[in-house]
Amino acid sequence: MSTVEFQERETSLGWQREAAEETIRGHGVIVAEYFDEGYSRRLPWRERPAAAQLMAAAEQPNCSFDAVVIGEYERAFYGDQFDAVLTALRAQGIQLWLPEAGCPVNLDDPVHQALMLLLGSQSRREVLRTRHRVLAAMHIQTRVQGRFLGGRPPYGYRLADAGPHPNRAHANWGRRMHRLEPDPATARWVRWIFEERATGRSVAGIARELNERGIPCPSSADQDRNRHRTRHEWIVRTVVGILENPRYTGRQVWNRHGARTVAPTHQRAPVRPAARGRAESEKLTHPALVDEATFLAIQGMRATRPTKYGGTRTYVLAGLVQCQLCGRRLDSHWVNGRPGYRCRHGHTSARNRPPELAKNVYVREDHLLNDLSARFAETAGDDAAAIADYLRSNDLTIIYGGPTREVKACSPQCGLATIAETAGGSCRYSDLASTRRSMG
Repeated sequence: MSTVEFQERETSLGWQREAAEETIRGHGVIVAEYFDEGYSRRLPWRERPAAAQLMAAAEQPNCSFDAVVIGEYERAFYGDQFDAVLTALRAQGIQLWLPEAGCPVNLDDPVHQALMLLLGSQSRREVLRTRHRVLAAMHIQTRVQGRFLGGRPPYGYRLADAGPHPNRAHANWGRRMHRLEPDPATARWVRWIFEERATGRSVAGIARELNERGIPCPSSADQDRNRHRTRHEWIVRTVVGILENPRYTGRQVWNRHGARTVAPTHQRAPVRPAARGRAESEKLTHPALVDEATFLAIQGMRATRPTKYGGTRTYVLAGLVQCQLCGRRLDSHWVNGRPGYRCRHGHTSARNRPPELAKNVYVREDHLLNDLSARFAETAGDDAAAIADYLRSNDLTIIYGGPTREVKACSPQCGLATIAETAGGSCRYSDLASTRRSMG
């Protein structure tokens, strides 16, 4: 059974076993049972624990069974999974029985071939139809009704009772609707974040002051709903998430990060480029913590903030430089009118720097390009973009920082060679795949 919240194990297992026993009555007995809970039929058998155990048992030389019986095809297979499973079982001399066939499946039989095609198409159709209906219904409930559809309330809000469930059957079971209302303990800090950002204050500065004041971050303020969070401090990404969340304007939002495109139907200006599949309520559904004009101004301020000289900064080696001390990728960093790369070893502007933390690692881009040009002159020339493309296409990364002063290059093609010495630290070039494995 694919879900554990809405299905009962005893009932689901019971009727599937009954169907299996009816299929083999008079031919044999069930000697082992495999039942997966909470795993979608779309997953291959090797990725479902019980199904993977079944396949492993079938491959043993002393296997205790000579046939596999499926209680219901749609619960076991999706798409072309049946062919793969049947082929693997037949290679071990094990039959595959289905209630729809009433006997072992034989793909050499045209009738069985047609039956398998029909069952496979039906299983796929059932999944797609259910998914479409659910997503379409949730989209309408959010956009037209402004319903809260579950999940954690945003920081600054708490859940309040909104009356009986509109579905009569659910209401008879005692289910209630919920809505968002400002949380007295945290709502004022959300307002403060928007006010500070509207004055032009940096996101990092806001996060740093919240930490200095000891204000509980979202994971600390609601630990029961954030048990998966291990760090309890404000970070820049948390503040950005609050500033980008349109629910603080009083509108209900669902599926902000979905995978489908649904154009908004209301006529107000979009808060930001519409997320794929996102649905926004046409009317206000809960008290706002920021007015819409301020919210829109903040989004534009973040998206269009120019550099000091009005140009665009380009970092040719972005993502290609790795810290030798801690293994992190060096951040692109503009200093004195030129590009460079630095690593702060996990330190962010949202908190004060620990005294025991190692010094920042920094390297200028032109120094790296000079070394790379000398090393890869024959293969990539001296063009910066060509050198970067060569590194990426050959899975090479630059390891920088450390006690030595060597510039080394090593790759599966060229081996190891010392190129030059620098005064700013060590820099070597290594195979990216092996580096990732060693960081593990």
